[in-house]
Amino acid sequence: MTDSQSTFRHLSETAQQINETRSTNAKISLCAKYFKGLNSDKELQLAARFLGEGAFSSISGKLATIGSRTYSTCAAEFCEIDYEKVFKPCKTALGSASEAIEKLMHNIEAAREKCEPGKLMLQEIESIYQEIYQVSSRADKQRILRRAWKQMTPLEIKFFIRIMTRGSLRIGFETKSVVSALAKAFGKNMDDVRYVHMITGSIGKTALLCKNNNLDEANFKLFHPLSFMLASPIESCTVENVDQYIAEEKFDGMRAQAHISGQQVKLYSRDLNDITHSFPEIVRFFLKKDLPDVVFDGEICVYKDDEILPFQLLQKRMGRKNPGKKILKKFPVLFISYDLLFHDTNPIFEHSLTQRRQLLEQLSNKHELPITNQFTVQDHDHVDELFKRALAHGNEGLMLKKADSTYEYGQRRKSWLKVKKPGGTLDTVMMYAHAGSGKRGGYYSDFTLGIRVAEDERYEEEFIPIGKAYGGYTDEAMKRLNKRIKDLTVEKYGPTLGLIPEIVIELEFDDIQVNKRTKANYSLRLPRFKTIRWDLDPKDADTLKDVEQMYQQKIDRERLKQRENPSFHFPK
Repeated sequence: MTDSQSTFRHLSETAQQINETRSTNAKISLCAKYFKGLNSDKELQLAARFLGEGAFSSISGKLATIGSRTYSTCAAEFCEIDYEKVFKPCKTALGSASEAIEKLMHNIEAAREKCEPGKLMLQEIESIYQEIYQVSSRADKQRILRRAWKQMTPLEIKFFIRIMTRGSLRIGFETKSVVSALAKAFGKNMDDVRYVHMITGSIGKTALLCKNNNLDEANFKLFHPLSFMLASPIESCTVENVDQYIAEEKFDGMRAQAHISGQQVKLYSRDLNDITHSFPEIVRFFLKKDLPDVVFDGEICVYKDDEILPFQLLQKRMGRKNPGKKILKKFPVLFISYDLLFHDTNPIFEHSLTQRRQLLEQLSNKHELPITNQFTVQDHDHVDELFKRALAHGNEGLMLKKADSTYEYGQRRKSWLKVKKPGGTLDTVMMYAHAGSGKRGGYYSDFTLGIRVAEDERYEEEFIPIGKAYGGYTDEAMKRLNKRIKDLTVEKYGPTLGLIPEIVIELEFDDIQVNKRTKANYSLRLPRFKTIRWDLDPKDADTLKDVEQMYQQKIDRERLKQRENPSFHFPK
């Protein structure tokens, strides 16, 4: 093996090659070959972590806390360009700060002159991330970034940022694919590797257990987040064998796990981050209950005056460290459990839902814990009746779960189904088109959509972005779009095209959320194409004031009180 295979440059080039490869199996083969080429355990551990987790292991509790503005202004200074006039327009057009930084570093002479790319090893990258973790001031973080970037190629800088911020690498290759690559590289059964990753919580540790034939040594430990079981969206009328399912209301809250042992309680979000500090009253509640060692899967909801209130109000609690008395009183929260993953000394993922539910009900009755109400489904009419009641409560819809299903961690299959009503639709205009990857490589298949602000005194533009959509259209529609996009292109930023805003898209979404980091101050949850409105003019697009009105209407809507056919019960 040559030293170059252990460099961060080689990892970055492999990641880029994976991004440019269309077939999922081919992506996995590329990654497997890369893993096999790494000689030392340490290199393999770091490579798997960087590709599958981020700068630090998920179970370490560490984050390289560095904001987009910190590394973006640092990049603008490094390139000797104006942040407001040059960097921000490039970022907006490309839809990605890291993508913009890569393009600028590659094309601006001032940046190229500062860089003398070396052969930074994976261990050296780990040390840089550790340095960033240990400092707190923006100046110190930027000093470390400037020193590191001088030793990197633009491609390395892009992936260095993406790994550092623990977001997606945006190469069409998420953690489950890294798991598949490890199985392929070391000749292991993929389900066995996936199970070991789930119970250890560490992709780096999983990689070493694979390589050294020690998968059977993996043990589950409390206080590392487990991969959540996911539900497949479906229309209620298409459910087959409906009598095999139980139903629960789908709460308008935040999915979370609660890990409890003695006097220690930890809460984890769906993206596996520790959110304990944001919800001290939940911690206090569980500490009073004298529970055995358990892991609950459930939902954190704002609950006040006998109502589950909108998710938008829960956002006011998220991310706050040590929320004050005023916030706690105004937005009180409740953890409502609907599954049990660990009990006493044993993981129970392989038990059926019915068996897990029996244990959960016993705990609820003994320790007075709020848990969901479950309903045995009779027929499709019964599903519709339960669905309407869920909406009346202000909840998102209905969950259908097979009574005999095991806990399929990290999977989205048909054992759990979610029946939801779209949060709404907006007529938007296409502002930017982004080149696709995977099976849609070669087409512009990802789009930034905007709303109209031409008559809004707060803005000078005609349209501002409101969301990105990646699907919801047919291949035939995509081809027609791409043909029209060529005629409307006015700017090109690498893989992104700036367009004359003439194509109108009716966009469907699950919810509207406040997002102060965007120009609109709002973002859409799960936006997708409903239809391409070739018949509409851009002047027919919805406005920011329409978005604001829709948001407020959801906040203000009346909700059925929980004492009337409740969606959960709370033994007292």
